[in-house]
Amino acid sequence: MKGQIPPRRHILTLLVENQVGVLARIAGLIAAKGYNIDSVSVGETMDASVSRITLVVHGDDWVMEQVVKQLNRLIEVIKVVDLTEEEFIEREMILVRVNADPPNRAEILRIADIFRAKVVDLTHRTYTLEATGDEDKIHALLELLRPFGIKELVRTGLIAIGRASKTPSTKLERVAGGDGEEGAKKSPAVAT
Repeated sequence: MKGQIPPRRHILTLLVENQVGVLARIAGLIAAKGYNIDSVSVGETMDASVSRITLVVHGDDWVMEQVVKQLNRLIEVIKVVDLTEEEFIEREMILVRVNADPPNRAEILRIADIFRAKVVDLTHRTYTLEATGDEDKIHALLELLRPFGIKELVRTGLIAIGRASKTPSTKLERVAGGDGEEGAKKSPAVAT
């Protein structure tokens, strides 16, 4: 039944034809359901005529299922996968400018080292750090930097990919040692 389960984070990945207006149509469809897109990342795939879109949206399962079905009906959409119930790898990159007063510099650098963040710019008063990781890692880093005074923060938005199968399931995969589409675990939300 609609509305019984509270909204939760859904990570949708879409393969779409690389055409003007596709992202606007997708965003409009999700907005029409009353949901805000928390994060969006778009980039070309190995085929320049196809782009991958990663969306993070909070919504209840029933409505998100309807959104996935409607997205699959868009002509420019090649494939939609809701990774919410799948095993996946996620990453986000941030650039964060933090106050770096002389007594705090060593501590900020220690925190950066622990999180494998890089100092990409510095002034007499600030460090700008670049960090990449999953949502929990980024959140933890920001919480540790907050007491020093975060001056500015830029985020790329989440990117995600389903985990590859550990065992080859087709002859081609066994010979090539790869992980082709045939061996990938398909989400029930995928329309082919």
